[in-house]
Order: sequence, then C-alpha cells, then structure tokens
Amino acid sequence: MMLGRRHYENGHAMIAFGGLNLILIYCVPATGADAIVRTVAQSFAAPQLFFFSGLVVASLSFITLRFGKNQSLLRSVRPRSLALRSALVIISSVFYFIAFRKLPFAEVFVFIALVPIFAAFLSGPILGEQVRPQSWPALLASVVGMLLLHPEGIVVLNSAHLCVILSAFTGAGALVLARHISRDEKNTLLQVFHPNLAICVVMGAVLPFVYKPMDAQDVFLIASYASVFFIARWVLVLVLTKMKAYVATVLMNLQFVALIIAGVVLFSETPTLGLMLGAGVIMTSGAYIVLDAARSDRM
Repeated sequence: MMLGRRHYENGHAMIAFGGLNLILIYCVPATGADAIVRTVAQSFAAPQLFFFSGLVVASLSFITLRFGKNQSLLRSVRPRSLALRSALVIISSVFYFIAFRKLPFAEVFVFIALVPIFAAFLSGPILGEQVRPQSWPALLASVVGMLLLHPEGIVVLNSAHLCVILSAFTGAGALVLARHISRDEKNTLLQVFHPNLAICVVMGAVLPFVYKPMDAQDVFLIASYASVFFIARWVLVLVLTKMKAYVATVLMNLQFVALIIAGVVLFSETPTLGLMLGAGVIMTSGAYIVLDAARSDRM
C-alpha cells in the first residue's frame, strides 16, 4: 500500500516537474512574441498582424501534422469545445492587441496576472477541479497586487484597462477549455491549428479595410512573431495536459518578470514603485498556490 502510494506520488511529481520545465520553456518564446506585438501594434491594425500570423501558425501546424505521427488528422474528438476555444482565442487576441497599443508594456501583464483567478473560477464548473479554500486568499491577494498599481482607485482605469481585463477573462476561458479538450484529444497540435486558422479567416475578412503596405522589416517581424508564437502555444497546450489550469497560469506569471525587464531594456520604460509592489504580491501569492496545489495532490 505504501509502495503504491509512493509510486503514485513520484509519478505525479514527475508530471508536475515536466510541466514546470515546459512552463520555463514557454516563457522564452512567449516573451519574444509579446515584445514583437508591442512593436507591430504601433504601426498596424490588429487584423493585419493576426491574419498573417494566423496564416503562418496554421501552416506550420498543418505541416507538422502532415509529417508527424498524426498525419492529416485534422478532426477533433471535441469539435464544439474546440470551436468555442477558437472563438475565445480570437476575442482575447483582439482585446490584448488593443491593450498593448495603449498601455505600458509591463502594466498590461499585471492585469494579465488576473488570468489565474479567472481560471480558478472556471475550473470548477468546466473541469471539476475545485480550488482548495486555502488557495483563495492567495488568489485574492493577486487582485490586491493589481490594485496596488493604481493607488488613486478604480476611477483612474480607462477603456484600455477594460480591454486587458476582458482579454484575461476570455484567455483564461480558452486555457481552461484547452485542458478540458486535452483529456480526450491526444493530438495537442490541433489546439494550435484550429484557433489560428479561425483567426486567419476572421481577420482576413476585415483585412482589406485596414491593410497598410509592409516593408521587409515588417514582414520579418510578423514572421518572427508567428514562429515564436507557434512554439509558445504548442508548449502551453502540452503544459495544460500535465497541470491544473489555474496552477499552470500562476506559473506563467514567471513571464511577467521577464516582461518588466523587456519593457525597461527594449522600450525604456521605468517601472513605478506600485508596479513593483504589485508584481511582488502577485508572484508571492502565485508561489503559495503552486505549493498548496502540490499538497492537495498528495492527499
């Protein structure tokens, strides 16, 4: 009995360790993709970026599927869930783009740090993965961390902040659905292919009204964004096969530290004291949630 329990705990620890490694891998291309979005957003409308990036990512996914073990298998065993996930990805991407265009780089990601809270709320009804009562104070502390960014109060928030909050909510929904789909769908690349194909089609319908000519540098930036985004999204889906959604999204906040540094180095932004305090609270509460989830899995 003890041997079986130890074997289970060791197996779960290996899965969690693998998920943590994948999160660390995810942070590198994701940070690069976000930095490129910030640059491209200053010159082009969202449909132009997302049409071409969606086309590249969908093409890379299709080619990988064709030459991989799952040749030409483009049908999902969860088509309705995948369609809903694709719709949420489109909505989240548009709100995310608008926020990046109007808000400082690091500030966007403090609001994106709300994703674990939304994921925790959605995990119960969608996945049946209830959050332990001990974790809710830590989740709420991350909200306090976000509010520390705006000591003047909620009245200072504008439409761009609303966009990033909506992006966080719809993005959390898409991530929770990714874990839901992955329970039955073993072909993880489908969750990259279909949402990006949907983005390409939807944005392609709007593209003629907003298109601006691109030079070689613009093409290179968009191609670079699509390439690193393809890697980041595929890795993220793999993470969600190994970890609870709200735990995985908490670990994704490791990216936040890298993005503050990127904002300073690439965009000459100076983080305020409130930003640093808020980030500290969010990261501390996130670490507690990960440890608490590990304890609950051993029980």
